[in-house]
Amino acid sequence: MIKTNAPLALPVRRVLTGCCMTAMLGWSGSVFSQEAKIVLRVADSFPASGHYFAEPGAKYFMDAVSKATNGQVVFEHYPAEQLGKAKDLLALTLSGVTDIGSVMPSYVSDKMPLSSVAELPGNFSTSCEGTLAYWKTARDGVIAQKEYAPNGIRILFTLVSVPYQLLMKQKIASIKDVEGKKMRSLGSSMDIAMRKLKAVPIRMAAPEVYESLSRGTLDGAVLSYSAAVSYNLHTVGKSVTVGENFGSAVLTYSISEARWKKLPENVQKAMLEAGDAATRRVCALMDKNTEPDLDKVRQAGVTTVRLPAAEKKELQSLFATVGKEWAEDLDRRGKPGSEVLKAYQDALHAVR
Repeated sequence: MIKTNAPLALPVRRVLTGCCMTAMLGWSGSVFSQEAKIVLRVADSFPASGHYFAEPGAKYFMDAVSKATNGQVVFEHYPAEQLGKAKDLLALTLSGVTDIGSVMPSYVSDKMPLSSVAELPGNFSTSCEGTLAYWKTARDGVIAQKEYAPNGIRILFTLVSVPYQLLMKQKIASIKDVEGKKMRSLGSSMDIAMRKLKAVPIRMAAPEVYESLSRGTLDGAVLSYSAAVSYNLHTVGKSVTVGENFGSAVLTYSISEARWKKLPENVQKAMLEAGDAATRRVCALMDKNTEPDLDKVRQAGVTTVRLPAAEKKELQSLFATVGKEWAEDLDRRGKPGSEVLKAYQDALHAVR
């Protein structure tokens, strides 16, 4: 069962007198089963409807868990930053303000820098390739051990976006046209890629991009067609690239390890199974919807740009060094960047 925009559940203390207890013993077991219900708050930063991850992923997950536990688990869903800003959802999940949060590692890159391995440009061609490789390393692999565990959270399900494109407020004909432009970036790996294009990366959460593009704070954004449609960004863009790979984004719904350990074994099992199914489902849907989403962008009057073959080759050469630089930077900071890069690349080979 899912309640959207529901008020926070408050604990109810019941005092049972002898006569009341006698009466209750004569009732059906429904009273006791009702008291055994587990209410979990789910908070995210995504629009209340129509988001490419929240609806096919989060709603599917909640429905599946409720069904598998015969209604034992009840979810209260707080979309659109109702419980807090996107960048604060890791802290809110750890503090218990929410039980499950849409933690995006790039928004807390100081705490979760390793996950941006899946955001490197040129790594994969489909969402499911990137997603399943990340899922393997973040669920029970090196990223789970070196990043999620130290932060006290556990990934429930995830999505790695299809390769990102450039959405610009002006019409462009060449990659040179982005030089000096202020571009929305997700974090470390994408920052490196943008600097190689001589653009100015500005880190920003997705809910803030529309206003920044409208006001001219940004000249463009690096994102997927699905994100452009979900956040209405295609209405303020003039041109968008096609067939390129400027990186990606890791999206997750995660739970604190402390809250996870308090859940009954049957609920944990239901969540593990629903999370795996949701992960595979949402990446497949994103791949399937790439062309329809691009059509929506075109219908809004945005010009599509296919870069010349010479520029595509130049981009490939530029981006080939990003992963190495990203890993070496983390190594210098005492983080296992090279280890994670190799593990992720091995996982990519395994899912192809």
